[in-house]
Amino acid sequence: MKRSILICDDEKNIRSGLAMAMELEGYESVQASDGQEAWEKINKLGVDLVITDLRMPKMSGEDLLKKISGAYPRMPVIILTGHGTIETAVEAMRGGAVDFFTKPVDLDRLSLVVKKALSDTDLYAEHERLKEEVEQLRARNRYDRIIGKSQKMVELMDTVSQVATTKASVLITGESGVGKELVADAIHELSNRSKGPFIKVHCAALTASLLESELFGHEKGSFTGAVKEKKGRFELADGGTIFLDEIGEIDAPTQVKLLRVLQEKQFERVGGEKSITVDVRIVCATNRDLPKEIEKGNFREDLYYRLNVVHLEVPPLRERKDDIPLLMTSFLQLFNQENGRSIEAFSNQAKRAILSYEWPGNIRELRNCIESAVVLARTTIIDIEDLPVHIGKAQNTSSVSLEVGITLAEAEKQLIISTLASCAGNKTKAAEVLGIGRKTLHRKLQEYHIDEA
Repeated sequence: MKRSILICDDEKNIRSGLAMAMELEGYESVQASDGQEAWEKINKLGVDLVITDLRMPKMSGEDLLKKISGAYPRMPVIILTGHGTIETAVEAMRGGAVDFFTKPVDLDRLSLVVKKALSDTDLYAEHERLKEEVEQLRARNRYDRIIGKSQKMVELMDTVSQVATTKASVLITGESGVGKELVADAIHELSNRSKGPFIKVHCAALTASLLESELFGHEKGSFTGAVKEKKGRFELADGGTIFLDEIGEIDAPTQVKLLRVLQEKQFERVGGEKSITVDVRIVCATNRDLPKEIEKGNFREDLYYRLNVVHLEVPPLRERKDDIPLLMTSFLQLFNQENGRSIEAFSNQAKRAILSYEWPGNIRELRNCIESAVVLARTTIIDIEDLPVHIGKAQNTSSVSLEVGITLAEAEKQLIISTLASCAGNKTKAAEVLGIGRKTLHRKLQEYHIDEA
């Protein structure tokens, strides 16, 4: 569907000339001789962009801009002005115009500004659509902190819903940063134990002696510094769920005690003799290959099978790229709110770079990337320059090899041919990449006898 551009100017020749230029670029044109006629046609026809003169009878360009900004805040407006009203044009830009041009108009530059303005409008519209899709996903899912519509994530969350209401132990595996803790949280929230405690233990953060005391508690005087009795995490989790993150890091003696809890639901505090019975559902997570750790003698096989009653594998982000736009939108909303920013979208270049990157740090890395971009963005659109350098470089780019000694004209010809090829023959896109107007590109194609078929 063609985009529609309204051209408003009281000089017929200027109006007609601009309309013809826009039609040559592939747009539909609508003409108006004054601001009042333009306003009526905007409301009746619903155009995509407005190019308007400032000084006109009945309604000025400034008044037309105010009306458009109030009723259609996303509609781009480009101002035309004579040399004597440049200050007024600059003031109009403060009022919401995207750019201004002095007469006579540079048509190549106008073409680029129109393309950029319409592209930005599309970005905003796409962002709003993604925001709506995120909200719909959250409303549809029983657990709304995990966002994903890819097949792998849909299957994972279906399994989570199925096993959550059981008492089975669950082992969650996946690379660092994929969101294993969120999956554990979902299991607890969707279970019959959701009103009970949800206790988290990050096993790798504690030494062997501290971990044992942290998990099972200790009696007063059981070791130096044990000045009073302390309940362990298993006691605190009674009636609920305990989440043991990085379970592959625990030492052999603690593995033995953990196996007993799984088998008998009992344990003793460090330094104690009294057996304590608990009703706790165990959910574990690791990014280690536990079968390999068993082969090396680092992990007990019997404990592994006790923990691995239900196995959930959380896919890495590179295997669920369909979810990246939704995650980007969700994080953008979050960090706008946290930082008092009003970033509205991602540029196409930024989106391509983010989708091209492999994300070894998974969702955690993506989250940090978006937070950084929101803080550093210089405009309301996150561009590739706002992304971390190594992510910006991920965008696939084509290169052109030029022999030393060829003429400037031959180099330009090869560049145009290569750009057209990379754009699959799309001349509008190729002109945008080259930074020239579509008419200029056609002229170059004829000049260099490049076959347009």
